[in-house]
Amino acid sequence: MKIEDTLTDEAILVEIGDRLVRRRLEFNLTQAALAKEAGVGKRTLERVEAGATAQLTTIIRLFRVLDLLPKLDQILPESKPTPIEVMTRKGKERKRASSRGRGSDKEESWTWGDDQ
Repeated sequence: MKIEDTLTDEAILVEIGDRLVRRRLEFNLTQAALAKEAGVGKRTLERVEAGATAQLTTIIRLFRVLDLLPKLDQILPESKPTPIEVMTRKGKERKRASSRGRGSDKEESWTWGDDQ
C-alpha cells in the first residue's frame, strides 16, 4: 500500500508496522532478537508492528538496527539557510586584512633592503 494523504493515521501506522515486519524478516531476525538488539521490549515491538503508536525513540532504535536511519535524510532533509540568513552572514565575512593590531601603531616605511 502506498502511504498517501488520504489515509487515516491508523492506516499509516499499520502500513509502517507491516513494512517494519518485512524489513525485519529481510534481516532474518525474530521479534525477540530485534527487540533485544534495539533495546526495546518484545511487547513494544509487537505493538509497533501491529500499528500501535510508539515513542519516537523506539522508532529510531528500530530504524538503527534495521539500517533505515540513513533514509531519514530523504524524508526530512537538512534545512538550508534562507536567502536572508545568507545575506546577513555574507556581511560578516572578512574582506581584507587590517593594518592595525600587528605590532606597534607607528607606521614604518618599507624598503627592499638593498639601500644599505
